Amino acid sequence: MTYCVGMLLDAGLVFLSDSRTNAGVDQISTFRKVTCFERPGERVMVLLTAGNLAISQAVVNVLHEHENEPGVSIWGAKNMFEAALSVGAALREIHRRDADALKEHHIEFNASLIFGGQIGGEEPRLFCIYAAGNFIEATADTPYFQIGESKYGKPILDRVISRSTSLAQGAKCALISMDSTIRSNLSVGVPLDLLSIKRDELKVHSHVNIDENHAYFRMIRTRWSESLRHAFHEIPDPEWMRRS
Repeated sequence: MTYCVGMLLDAGLVFLSDSRTNAGVDQISTFRKVTCFERPGERVMVLLTAGNLAISQAVVNVLHEHENEPGVSIWGAKNMFEAALSVGAALREIHRRDADALKEHHIEFNASLIFGGQIGGEEPRLFCIYAAGNFIEATADTPYFQIGESKYGKPILDRVISRSTSLAQGAKCALISMDSTIRSNLSVGVPLDLLSIKRDELKVHSHVNIDENHAYFRMIRTRWSESLRHAFHEIPDPEWMRRS
């Protein structure tokens, strides 16, 4: 299991992923789930992955293998929509190759991706790509996507995130969303990758690796818990429960 979130803001894009792929009493595995494709000044694209690790790694490898092939390479795409089509095509290629073999072993072909970025000459864009290779695009009304273990981190995003949210506020909200998920699900954990793209810079604005000792993330975990407890105690108890 994993948790990833991508945000499309007026100021740019924010991406956050954990790196845990397997958790149990005696085994925890860690693999990066973020891949950045960058040609500064021309284009910058970020891919977050969830689901079967072998499938998502194969998709990334296919994208690199097609790097110089006209019509299928994300590097030759004229816009982010074409680039998203290339990612979907890579996912379908892996499905054609591996789906039947996985089915024989009773393994579901399970993968979901968040893909976003900016190519010179157009706006920043963000997509959620499904196992079939089809996708949807973020809009003003739906400015973020989640994949993986999404339910614990969703409430704070729904209450805070809008297109006018700044990159710094988006990063803070993403980390609070991740903290809520980590606290409620053992299968999500540090280290984290937090990456931002500033509108029209056409390069990675910041990429921070966050482990359990990261000062800012530790502060967020403490302050958010304290703030929630304080807000809880400030809310009046139900009137009918106070009656004698």
